[in-house]
Amino acid sequence: MRANYKLQRLYLDAPLAEGSVVPLGREQAHYLMTVLRLADGAQVLVFNGRDGEHGATLRPEGRKAANLEIGAQTREQAPQPRLDFLFAPLKVGRIEYLVQKATEMGVGRITPVFTDHTQLHKVNAARLEANILEAAEQCGNLAIPDLGEAVKLEALLAGWDPTRQIIFCNESQAGNNPTEVLSGITERDLALLVGPEGGFSEREREMLTALPFVTPIPLGPRILRADTAAVAALTAVQMTIGDW
Repeated sequence: MRANYKLQRLYLDAPLAEGSVVPLGREQAHYLMTVLRLADGAQVLVFNGRDGEHGATLRPEGRKAANLEIGAQTREQAPQPRLDFLFAPLKVGRIEYLVQKATEMGVGRITPVFTDHTQLHKVNAARLEANILEAAEQCGNLAIPDLGEAVKLEALLAGWDPTRQIIFCNESQAGNNPTEVLSGITERDLALLVGPEGGFSEREREMLTALPFVTPIPLGPRILRADTAAVAALTAVQMTIGDW
């Protein structure tokens, strides 16, 4: 069942069950009552990434506080997607765009990976989490991607489960069509690795292509920005061997 896009959707960090009452935090109460100007009895949709989606009724408690009365479940909880997204952090602004698009595209886990050419050497995990939740609210997702701890590429590969295939976006890979390679992959627990602006270093490309659990793919004849390449690669994976 698809999401009901006519109603406001809200993520709640609380158990959801029909008949329960969930107090809203100050920011969420302000957003619903002041920004959206919803009144007592207004209907919204809520989800928490565990208990599916429920209808809920707004019950203000004064001017700055409110509760939500949780109603019947409108959609059952979706399973966590089996595609991980591994990416080199980009500049502020574009990194938020990237995690939003990865969430919309249906990944199960998002992990920042530091590479030789990575421009951003720190990530604001709380800000990325907020962007993941906002994207999930807006696009109707029920499964919320986990945010992995930022890690160096070498450490990621050293601790990687070799039974889980990594699809590596290699700008030096021969050919233009990634689906020719992707169509030969039979595994369903996968990860997609996208590099930074400037691409992977030669050292990193040699290290990656030498690993038996890494499959390099090309991304066409044009030079793409890192965030564009990520969306293009996610689209190719989801359409070829994903859940589309």
